[in-house]
Amino acid sequence: MERTGLARIDLAGSVARVTLSRPDVRNAFNAALIAELRAIFEELDGRDDVRVAVLCGEGKVFSAGADIGWMRASLELTKEENRRDAEALSDMYRTIDRCSKPVIARVHGAAIAGAAGLCAVSDVVVAADDATFGFTETKLGILPAVIAPFVVAKIGVSHARALFLTGERFDARRAQVIGLVHEVVPEANLDAAVERIVGELLTAAPSAVAAAKRTLREVVRAGYDESREITARAIAEQRTSAEGQEGLRAFLERRKPSWIAR
Repeated sequence: MERTGLARIDLAGSVARVTLSRPDVRNAFNAALIAELRAIFEELDGRDDVRVAVLCGEGKVFSAGADIGWMRASLELTKEENRRDAEALSDMYRTIDRCSKPVIARVHGAAIAGAAGLCAVSDVVVAADDATFGFTETKLGILPAVIAPFVVAKIGVSHARALFLTGERFDARRAQVIGLVHEVVPEANLDAAVERIVGELLTAAPSAVAAAKRTLREVVRAGYDESREITARAIAEQRTSAEGQEGLRAFLERRKPSWIAR
């Protein structure tokens, strides 16, 4: 698709910074931004030169959720049109969730409704200590349906029941306690915290990272007996891969593996 500029990619070496770029409306979602994010992460998934993606927002907040104009337009949509709209949103989340590259969300200001869903599909979430979160859809007479599979996988049914039904906003510390956020730091330290995590990821083998993400998804979906075959196959494939062989040889020879920049 042709880029709209509602989100942009900036590359620094093997790190892609994906920025929501609608600061005039607090980086709120509309159909165009949703399509653009999906296209960006489809592209990143297939790029061998990218090893990490950092997702962030331009301006004062990460994202305030749905765009008011987009929500107003939905009043005129039929049930079928609303369903297609929701499926497009779900496909965006699924593309980020399945991306073979590790995704770090850098959250400042607020991550409300659909933006909290972006946190749920990111692998690592770092938030400013004054950031605000919320699954606020019920306050508007709707519900956080599309993001539900990803949020429940992240924070569990118990926390989702409390927060989905009340629609209450909550702070970064609570977000960390329930597992939506992994690290909370002063906003001035956000970039340093993200860079430290990026550094850790760049010491891990790219194919091993992708395989770990894929195996986690498969194990979560599998039953107890199925997981034996899934995990045995995954480790056997990785051990016999070029990177698996290189990593073990590097360890035994007391040197850095080839994927770590000299």
